[in-house]
Amino acid sequence: MKDFRYLPGVTSLVYDKESCVGCGTCAIVCPHGVFVMNEKKARLVDKDGCMECGACALNCPTEAIRVTPGVGCAAYIISGWIHGKENASCGGEGDCC
Repeated sequence: MKDFRYLPGVTSLVYDKESCVGCGTCAIVCPHGVFVMNEKKARLVDKDGCMECGACALNCPTEAIRVTPGVGCAAYIISGWIHGKENASCGGEGDCC
């Protein structure tokens, strides 16, 4: 989902291809299509599309995916939808933006 972005290069998402068993769950649960299946392994195709919701990591049976959910990206995107991008914030006291 190329239209949904926070800041490029800041996501906490880490993927270990060697630990992947090819179950495909990450590709199914990711709301932004960050992962696709390729040759019986997940492939990370849009790291900057990650909103750090944690669905992929929570559902990965081998812990091949790590992400720190709730660091602000999803909150910023939603705030941008509601208040406009120029008025968006992460919602925390120490505003991340």
